[in-house]
Amino acid sequence: MASFKVTGGRKLHGEIIPQGAKNEALQIICAVLLTKDPVTIHNIPDIRDVNALIDLLGDMGVKKTRLSASSVRFQADDVHMDYLESEAYKNKAASLRGSVMMLGPLLARYKKGKIPRPGGDKIGRRRLDTHFLGFERLGAKFDFDPEDGGFYKVDASNLRGTYMLLDEASVTGTANVLMAAVLAEGITTIYNAACEPYLQQLCKMLVRMGAKISGIGSNLLQIEGVSELNGTEHTMLPDMIEIGSFIGMAAMTQSEITIKNCSIPDLGVIPGVFRKLGIQLEIRGDDIFVPAQDHYEIDTFIDGSMLTVADAPWPGFTPDLLSIVLVTAVQAKGTVLIHQKMFESRLFFVDKLIEMGAQIILCDPHRATVVGMNREIQLRGIRMTSPDIRAGVALLIAAMSAKGVSIIDNIEQIDRGYQNIDTRLNALGAEIIRL
Repeated sequence: MASFKVTGGRKLHGEIIPQGAKNEALQIICAVLLTKDPVTIHNIPDIRDVNALIDLLGDMGVKKTRLSASSVRFQADDVHMDYLESEAYKNKAASLRGSVMMLGPLLARYKKGKIPRPGGDKIGRRRLDTHFLGFERLGAKFDFDPEDGGFYKVDASNLRGTYMLLDEASVTGTANVLMAAVLAEGITTIYNAACEPYLQQLCKMLVRMGAKISGIGSNLLQIEGVSELNGTEHTMLPDMIEIGSFIGMAAMTQSEITIKNCSIPDLGVIPGVFRKLGIQLEIRGDDIFVPAQDHYEIDTFIDGSMLTVADAPWPGFTPDLLSIVLVTAVQAKGTVLIHQKMFESRLFFVDKLIEMGAQIILCDPHRATVVGMNREIQLRGIRMTSPDIRAGVALLIAAMSAKGVSIIDNIEQIDRGYQNIDTRLNALGAEIIRL
């Protein structure tokens, strides 16, 4: 287990380029299984989860040619389906939550698939019902036998288009069902579909490959199945979660930074939510300039009541940034209620912030009230453990703003979602040592 030793109180200065989007990468890379032709993907983030998925595809027989540090050409013209029966596949796929995204392409092209119960963040229940209910609506037969190694098995020998109303607007669920539907016979209509920019990116890539998809960007998708897909070239968006993390980090550490190449139109309400915390942002073309601020004050609602920041399906605020908003509010002036609706364990990391000196009331597993300290009290460094990707970076932000030295254990969680974060932040003036 690796750790970060963080010396707090350092102000950052300079420019930083966000990595490619992790949440886009997992579904885009799985989509290469839909065609025998070469697919070239650019702006791939160099992070643990994505690298593990690329390695897993390679073990299945997908050819991969590294064109540059962030570009890879894939060709799935000789996929070894028998690998899915191996112990190695079970172990590798079980350790990677993104492995579930292989099911849709496998069902579409090979008419069958199986995955073990996937791992990932420890942030509460992350059910897969939407995926399998969608496959069943397309005509697939689903089986889960906990006695058989905990494998989810799907037989899709007769996929046919249909109408379906998803039980939740799941991004991964929508993407998985969409990838299964593009090669199914007939027309598939998906209502209550997720419409995040990353899902739109997947749709646009599939259309370039020859898929017929209408309604892109809305919650009503219509897919007309085709017999086969071709190769393509795709460039991934910058990671909106990393962009939001840098905004919060700049505010907490009183730093002046410029976040480059942000794809501003795809950020939705993210800049506005940070502005509600009192953080000054300046949009310069496709860059975001965050000036150094001694103080920032949380807005109230029009009637003077306390601000609430809650997650919601796109175009609402992404749940992946609630941990960042929470830690950023610690040194603001004012009070905010953070309402994490999706995952009941994601706010439990606040006990470490409280130990550092933050004034936070954990109301229940889904809600926390942050009483901003307006820098009247500086957080103090402690030893802590990263429970998941986003909480890990929230704790890193707290440590960078704290007095003294902090140790963050289990930083493998941070590495799952943030590319060389210590090296990149040290280049701006941080003091982070990897132990």
